[in-house]
Amino acid sequence: MPETESRPASTDLGPVAREMTKLFKHQFGRGPRRAFATWAGPDLIVCTLEDTLTPAERKLIELGEHQAVREMRAVLEHATVPEFCAPIEAITGRKVKAFTSAVDTVADGYSVEIWELHPEAYEGPGRVELGAEVGEIGPGGRRSRTNLDDDFGPITPS
Repeated sequence: MPETESRPASTDLGPVAREMTKLFKHQFGRGPRRAFATWAGPDLIVCTLEDTLTPAERKLIELGEHQAVREMRAVLEHATVPEFCAPIEAITGRKVKAFTSAVDTVADGYSVEIWELHPEAYEGPGRVELGAEVGEIGPGGRRSRTNLDDDFGPITPS
């Protein structure tokens, strides 16, 4: 099968790797040593990032707290799903269907970010909009006030 049959029309994913590097610097205080993004099929993007651990995470790992680091990363990354998905939607022109992330604490903080995209003709909400609806932090860095109020009631001064 020719290579072009399994790849989307836009194959330049250098901007994805650059955006994830910037996002890691912003979210964790340091960026990866190396980042690479590629298509893993017509609707799947995979970005690998090397050497992503912060000094605090390295210390936890020295103490044997690998699971704590993985859980902390998962909470931080999934609390900001829209920030991880908005650049993908802007670069590809397609809505993100699903996003997942993982870090290998033994392999010096090797991280993998994966996005599945909706078909090009899809016009419904993407992961960015859905994340805002459930109170994940959006591209503007703020949680959805409506959902926080529903869950916890109005905020009153103390």
